[in-house]
Amino acid sequence: MFAYREKCNNGTDCDQRRVGMIKEQHNGNFTDSSLSERKRRDREERLNIVLWRQPLVTLQYFFLETLINLKEWTIKLWHRRSILVAFLLMLAVLTTTYYIEGTHQQYVRYMEKKFFWCAYWVGLGILSSVGLGTGLHTFLLYLGPHIASVTLAAYECNSVNFPEPPYPDQIICPDEETTEGSISLWAIISKVRLEACMWGAGTAIGELPPYFMARAARLSGAEPDDEEYQEFEEMLEHAETAQDFASRAKLAVQNLVQKVGFFGILACASIPNPLFDLAGITCGHFLVPFWTFFGATLIGKAVIKMHIQKLFVIITFSKHIVEQMVSLIGAIPSVGPSLQKPFQEYLEAQRIKLHHRSDTGVPQGENWLSWMFEKLVIVMVCYFILSIINSMAQSYAKRLQQEMYSEEKTK
Repeated sequence: MFAYREKCNNGTDCDQRRVGMIKEQHNGNFTDSSLSERKRRDREERLNIVLWRQPLVTLQYFFLETLINLKEWTIKLWHRRSILVAFLLMLAVLTTTYYIEGTHQQYVRYMEKKFFWCAYWVGLGILSSVGLGTGLHTFLLYLGPHIASVTLAAYECNSVNFPEPPYPDQIICPDEETTEGSISLWAIISKVRLEACMWGAGTAIGELPPYFMARAARLSGAEPDDEEYQEFEEMLEHAETAQDFASRAKLAVQNLVQKVGFFGILACASIPNPLFDLAGITCGHFLVPFWTFFGATLIGKAVIKMHIQKLFVIITFSKHIVEQMVSLIGAIPSVGPSLQKPFQEYLEAQRIKLHHRSDTGVPQGENWLSWMFEKLVIVMVCYFILSIINSMAQSYAKRLQQEMYSEEKTK
């Protein structure tokens, strides 16, 4: 220390070192700021790659990204070819069993029907939470209307023993006479429990990609490509200085999951929670065991949350609540009666459909409410497909930007 002071006092070496340290610090800050500025520009450039702005480039990048993903999946399957061979053998046995005639065919048909019914709702649940593009709100578009239809039919028919077929494609009141008011809330819950639980299980499966991504990034130590994970790491760095409500809410979810563990994940999964992706990233980042995360998520989403949502829809569409809502619509000044009429016509048309028989034919005519809902479903599905195309095109653009950045670093 004394030698260093003497050297500084006797010459210009100390000044040169001080200037060098200042330059290095300045260059480091400049490099960090320029890197963050470049990332921001790259992100803005990727967000402009959408079908309505750059249709040709977006479609080209989408097809190239699709080919890359197919190649990666093929390589992964080849590395797990023993599992693939076992799956193909099992599929061959099931196919043989399906086509061989015998007394077992009645059980095969029953299992086939249940399998495709469950797979349909699991698939819709995965689409709702998997994170492709904007996500498809399949509860509002499919499961919610299905539960509402069963609820309205149950109160009209005083039964849930709808003949199969045509149920679930079409609901018709059973032939047997039932006493009015004999339907219970529990009977309706039991009628839609399978599809609701399968949909909830699908949403739980859709939460796995953020978990696996964060876990792989933590174990490998590599910088992840996912922007949500990068935002999560930035949030951890600035946890003490977070001021806005959104940041505090994210930190609350992260602290709950990290400190409470299984029951924290269960609590987050059991309520409608738009921040649950953060729970998956948190569990992956802190290396929470897979079955702890997935078990709590499955119980929360497929059992607890789905019963809450089912109860809400069933109570909302119960007979007396619907009649009160239609009456309230009619009480709106000026426009009330004109708005009330189409709702009354729609409910009356549904009652007629529920009581028609196959030999009398299906009642004709379409209400504008059902027409609007059908068009809304089509628009939402089309927008979901477009968002997938845009998202995959932007993923390919990110690959190009990363390759360019790697080439610049090697020069």
